Amino acid sequence: MTRESQELTIVLNHPAAESYAALIAERFPQVRTIVAPDPARLEQYIAEADALLAFRFPVEVFDKAKKLRWFQCTGAGVDSIFSIRDKVGHITVTNGRGIHGDIIADYVMAGATMLHWDFRRLLREQADRKWNPRYVAPLAEKTLGVVGLGSIGATIARRAKSAGMTVVGSKRDVSPVEGVDRLFPSTALKDLLPVCDFVVLAVPGTAETVGLIGSAEIACMRRDAYLINIARGNVIDEAELIKALKAGTIAGAMLDVFEREPLAQDSPLWDLPNVIATPHVAGSPSNYTERVFSTVLADNIERFLKGKALKNVVDLGRGY
Repeated sequence: MTRESQELTIVLNHPAAESYAALIAERFPQVRTIVAPDPARLEQYIAEADALLAFRFPVEVFDKAKKLRWFQCTGAGVDSIFSIRDKVGHITVTNGRGIHGDIIADYVMAGATMLHWDFRRLLREQADRKWNPRYVAPLAEKTLGVVGLGSIGATIARRAKSAGMTVVGSKRDVSPVEGVDRLFPSTALKDLLPVCDFVVLAVPGTAETVGLIGSAEIACMRRDAYLINIARGNVIDEAELIKALKAGTIAGAMLDVFEREPLAQDSPLWDLPNVIATPHVAGSPSNYTERVFSTVLADNIERFLKGKALKNVVDLGRGY
């Protein structure tokens, strides 16, 4: 019996499980799907799974997943599996790389514009019926730095370059990246930060990136510079960032991710006048499910059935 004729059972542990099941059934009627969006159904059916689709890996049921050979993460980051990475060598882990870049670039460019023009102040003045004209330098005269030039970071860089900005960036491999005027190695972050008007964090969530931006790094930024984080909340030392924002050490920040989510009701980040805080929405296109299916999932199901190498395979040693 060839692998193509074998049954494939995919457990769908996702809020949009029903939608994924419908898409799979239409394209792959031979594939068995199990809708298990809640913990009870997941625990009931995980033992039957050859493959698992989820936003995060449910480590709490790993010991019951005896047949599991493939985990398809619907997001880009797979840090949810890191705690058991030494036990999952037999499982191929794939992610949703490639579906987030454009919409996150939309978010970053909108954020840079709002911060640069101080839209929070403009909206307050509108609410108060105040007429306060001012001059603002063009964004094209500014420098945007991207820390982490993977799929998402590279898309942000291209978008900023198309807006006429000077673009700098950092990555482990300093091979050329389209739209990036100057590259820094990942070890030279303190050289990159002082040249930026905007610093965009687009690194993957790994042990190496936790606390990447602390007091020393913030001190390297210019007082008129802005920080935009679309990576992971723990990439920044949040307490040190709050201190800097209150003191005016940096001009402001746009944050889509936080150390604790949802953001605590008593967090100062809600009320600081130089902060725009959003609820982890930067990478959420309205057709997310369809994008995952058409860009990654359908191709990987076909590859899995034919015994071919999957796309978007994550190197768990590196974390991305």
